[in-house]
Amino acid sequence: MAARGRGWYRGDCHVHSVYSDGKLTPERLAAGARAAGLDFIATTEHNTADAHAAWRAHARDDLLVILGEEVTTETGHWLALGIQPGQLVDWRYRVWDDMVGRHLDQVHHVGGLCVAAHPHAPYPSGTFMYSYRGFDAVEVWNGLWASDLPWNADNEAALAEWGRGLAADVTDGRWRPALGNSDTHLEAQIGIPHTVVLAEELSTDAVLGGIRAGRCWVAESAAVDLSFEVAAGERTAGIGERLATRGEPATVRAKVGGVPSGAISLHTDRGAVHRTSLPGSGRGSTEWRTGPQESRFVRIEVRHPDGRMAALSNPIVLS
Repeated sequence: MAARGRGWYRGDCHVHSVYSDGKLTPERLAAGARAAGLDFIATTEHNTADAHAAWRAHARDDLLVILGEEVTTETGHWLALGIQPGQLVDWRYRVWDDMVGRHLDQVHHVGGLCVAAHPHAPYPSGTFMYSYRGFDAVEVWNGLWASDLPWNADNEAALAEWGRGLAADVTDGRWRPALGNSDTHLEAQIGIPHTVVLAEELSTDAVLGGIRAGRCWVAESAAVDLSFEVAAGERTAGIGERLATRGEPATVRAKVGGVPSGAISLHTDRGAVHRTSLPGSGRGSTEWRTGPQESRFVRIEVRHPDGRMAALSNPIVLS
């Protein structure tokens, strides 16, 4: 298991234990992660690194534990992922103090990743008031109330905001990947949703590298599968990659499993451009043709019949 190389790994980058305001011990969270089909998990307690040492006993070849913190400021929360054992990132500032940048730099200095958490959470301090500038990714799907509402209006708003910014960000050459995490505090929540990452191996550096590059998609649960690529001539590109079409038409192909009677929709800088219904078996595919003059990027959403999200991807960029 330790030698697992390049592949798609499922993980939850936002969980809480009894070391902050969660109800479960790291031991029970680790067991829950394995039961949910996860390959990695990130410990992200509020404003403390006390859990780092406790998680050491629960990391195995089949479960990578990424050290982190949920930096809970009064004007927004963010995830510091891949920090050093015992490292504590300061949270005692607000947006107008103009201090967040120095703390992002501290995380980046040790090779870590900074993620804007639940941007539209409807409670004091939960709404993200900082600029996304300097952050590496955005948590567009947060499952804090997953046992009741695995997809809600707060997530819809976060996804729409991120999606609107993609066209400008892709043009500038630096777009921020979307993530989905459970923000679990209870056992029934873990892995709902989670992020599926293409990494060179199951290690902190490789997983964070895959996320940083946008080679990832978000799944409601391990029951949902997704493959997504764009081809032009003999060249292909997958999620998070760039495809040079060289003037040839581009063919978008996607396959989905685990979403009975759902629907696949393709989105570009022009909005939703293509939709395909899935059969009752939940397994189906779609194909659509485009090109760089028509679409600067393509991303995918998969929804249940009632509109709830089942999966979403980061874009494939066309040039």
